[in-house]
Amino acid sequence: MSGIKACRRIHCYQLRGQPPSRVSLWRVFFIMAACSISNINAQIRYSVPEEMKKGSLIGNIAHDLGLDVQRLRSGRARIVSGDSTEYVELKTDKGILVVKERIDREQICAETTPCSFTFEIILDNPMELHHVTVEILDVNDHSPRFAKDEINLEISESATPGALFLLGGADDPDVGLNALQNYMMSPNDYFILKQHSRPDGVKYAEMVLQKPLDRERHPQLSLILTAVDGGSPQRFGNMKIEVNVLDVNDNAPVFNQTVYRATVEENSPKGTYITTVNASDADSGVNSLISYSFANFKGNINGIFKIDEKTGLITLNGVLDYEKAKKYDIDIEAKDQGGLGNSAKVIVDLIDVNDNAPVISVMSFSSPVSEDAAIGTTIAIVSVKDVDAGDNGQVVCTVDRNTPFKLQSSLRNYYTLVTDFALDRERVAEYNITITATDSGSPALSSQKTLNLKVSDVNDNPPRFQKSVYTAYVNENNQPGLSVFTLSAQDDDWNQNARISYLLDETTEGGSPVSSFISVNAESGVVHALRGFDYEQMKSVRVCVKAQDGGSPPLSTNVTLDIIIQDENDNAPQVLYPVQTGASVVAEIVPRAADVGYLVTKVVAVDVDSGQNAWLSYKLQKATDRALFEVGLQNGEIRTVRQVTDKDAVKHKLTVVVEDNGQPSRSAVVSINVAVADSFPEVLSEFTDFTHEKQYDENLTFYLVLALAAVSFLFITCVVVILSVKIYRWRQSRFSYQSNLPVIPYYPPHYSDTGVTGTLPHGYNYEVCMTTDSRKSDCKFSTLGGQNVLVVDPSFTETMKCAMIEKRLLEDPEVPQMQKPPNADWRFPPNQRPGPSGQHRFHTLQQRWTPYEKSRAGVRPDEAGATAGVIAGTGPWPNPPTEAEQLQALMAAANEASEATATLGPRYNPQYGPDYRQNVYIPGSTATLTANPQQQVPQQALPPPQALPPVEAPKAQTPASKKKPTKKDKK
Repeated sequence: MSGIKACRRIHCYQLRGQPPSRVSLWRVFFIMAACSISNINAQIRYSVPEEMKKGSLIGNIAHDLGLDVQRLRSGRARIVSGDSTEYVELKTDKGILVVKERIDREQICAETTPCSFTFEIILDNPMELHHVTVEILDVNDHSPRFAKDEINLEISESATPGALFLLGGADDPDVGLNALQNYMMSPNDYFILKQHSRPDGVKYAEMVLQKPLDRERHPQLSLILTAVDGGSPQRFGNMKIEVNVLDVNDNAPVFNQTVYRATVEENSPKGTYITTVNASDADSGVNSLISYSFANFKGNINGIFKIDEKTGLITLNGVLDYEKAKKYDIDIEAKDQGGLGNSAKVIVDLIDVNDNAPVISVMSFSSPVSEDAAIGTTIAIVSVKDVDAGDNGQVVCTVDRNTPFKLQSSLRNYYTLVTDFALDRERVAEYNITITATDSGSPALSSQKTLNLKVSDVNDNPPRFQKSVYTAYVNENNQPGLSVFTLSAQDDDWNQNARISYLLDETTEGGSPVSSFISVNAESGVVHALRGFDYEQMKSVRVCVKAQDGGSPPLSTNVTLDIIIQDENDNAPQVLYPVQTGASVVAEIVPRAADVGYLVTKVVAVDVDSGQNAWLSYKLQKATDRALFEVGLQNGEIRTVRQVTDKDAVKHKLTVVVEDNGQPSRSAVVSINVAVADSFPEVLSEFTDFTHEKQYDENLTFYLVLALAAVSFLFITCVVVILSVKIYRWRQSRFSYQSNLPVIPYYPPHYSDTGVTGTLPHGYNYEVCMTTDSRKSDCKFSTLGGQNVLVVDPSFTETMKCAMIEKRLLEDPEVPQMQKPPNADWRFPPNQRPGPSGQHRFHTLQQRWTPYEKSRAGVRPDEAGATAGVIAGTGPWPNPPTEAEQLQALMAAANEASEATATLGPRYNPQYGPDYRQNVYIPGSTATLTANPQQQVPQQALPPPQALPPVEAPKAQTPASKKKPTKKDKK
């Protein structure tokens, strides 16, 4: 691509008629060679007008460079500019260049043409560098402007035609066609306008006298000078000229040199001498006085230089900068008092001074870099510029020698920072790379740029232990979960690569896996004992632990941990001899003729512990005669202390304590029977009196405690069950019985009890459970199944039966109301009737009570007259009586029953009495209880009896019996 660009440049030169010079050809070949071996391989140029709005499109950089938009994003494409101001912006999502800041050609380039600025586009992975040049096209945004809005000329009337008068020139910052093109002057009869161009292209105007002036006719003239540019639309600038006509002035000033040259160093102080211009005038007197001034004000000449109007001395009035302007062309005017003048030119050349240090710009920097990066990996691309000229602008770039990096230069003023040695993050985690740029000036100036490069970690170091084998000690009988040892490993890597996990290798110890009694915390490396150790079974444990880091792939190191189990005094001595048995008595025989030190027996004991815990000592704790026997402290030998005498007892019992040397110590006790006798039969006779202690069964206590606990549990369970049943029954009874008031039966005044000889059983008990002011209470009682049921209507105002009777009476008052036929069982004697009258069977029925506010009941059969079952009349129930009235009624009913039995005699047949089993009246309430129709035992009605049984008809009531109802009614 660079070759194509170079060819295009050569082709353009030929089209313009300018053959390429050798320097240009060498430059093209150098660029092609550099691009063939480097990835800095593209140049592109755009032309845009100045003063474009922000966001305006400059060009599609992705398309012009042949890059994909995805490549711009993945390569983190960015603009690197050496200038402080960035005028363009790269849109990586669209691959275009747009205007970022206001572009003013006059501010950027002043009079330089063509005007352009350059920048680079950097891409990473792989790294690419593309040069972009943006040429700024001029826009006619400035009007020509004169240095003064008005000038005054004094011209003598004796001036001859053809005399020249300098008017100066206008300044237009625009270039090309937009720059100053022409001057025009207002029409007049005396002057004409002439235009001239200097070698540098500056145009100025002169006014030429066309005919002599006449002061008497026109002492003063007013003219307008107009400067016009070539833009579209055109812009104008005006200056007013005032001409005063004076007396005769024949000669104009004349400079001794047409061109003056001077040299001065940049950055010279203010007031530095530049040069002196000199002009002479042949006139005398006032007309020979000359004044000097600057004829052009282009490039701010008045601000940089200063001229003495009388002497023509030019000095420095501002700051000179070689990098901005290498020389200045100054036009000087000399005028006499008569208005005649002349001009000269002063060329000031600037001498460059090494006043600018090189500027280092980082165009690309990759940080961090992996520590396993290959040698020659590109770290950064830097650009070095020095605006000075000549040797002052020649720059040499270096880097610290103590770093594993070096600089490579592929193009002028561009350097690539690459790795020169292998990197190791564990040795150096980051580098401060200082790049130094030094120019060739005198004295030389330099600048530095420091890059902080971080080295990213690679998992190249395994975990490291200080030892390959560790030893830990733990006492036996330890608690499970005890911390035995802490393993610690170091990893020189960083972050996840240095995160160590500790893993236990699956090995076996004594036929069991190590993981069954040892565990290792994966994070902290703490080794825990999963169970208690027994020194007598296991003396040591060897564990292999692997430390593994979190890198990819992970690295690991193994270490061995020897756990030494230390003995504790956890075993009491065991007596091997003499053997302690409870079945038979074993005795040692000491002859009466035994000498001092006679060996009676030896206590042999062992301790399975080790070390001091197994050192045993023997002591005589209890003896029948301590003066006769002694026990060896170390060997356990029992010997006689003195000579046996006849006074010594035959039977001796010795208690020996065997104690170890542990802390705390443990002991065992052995009892030894010793007989002082000369013959064995004597020993047998004596040993029949020995008492033997019964062996205590240690399990007996456990069984007793277990049995007691079982019995206690059963007892408590029974108590809880009984209480629960009681409470449940008590709660049920509370639900069923809500009233504790006694139930007193109440009978209406028109009814009387027939006693116990009628159809009702001897004991007709009612069990009533109800709440205050409740219409849904239930009543249970024992009775036969009735045929008639009182049903309450929905309004609870009257019974259905009474309602039907009233309706029938209203329809036909003459129709007699027949009572329902009695139960067929009335034909049989009471002892032969089925149901409660005969067998006293009771049927429990659910009853409901109803208010009897409007209910009516028929009269009893004995009040019906001759016709059985006919209702004589109806009437409302009386108001409920008080408790005293109920009690009096109960007593009266009892008396009537007894009197009726006594009066009527045994021939009284109660079958004609009313059957009260269908209706139940609750004392103290205005409710009537009726039998549930669903629980009534259906009975088939019998036809009316043809003849009465052979019994006497009931006799007429006696006067005595008639008085009773009267008394009852009164009560």
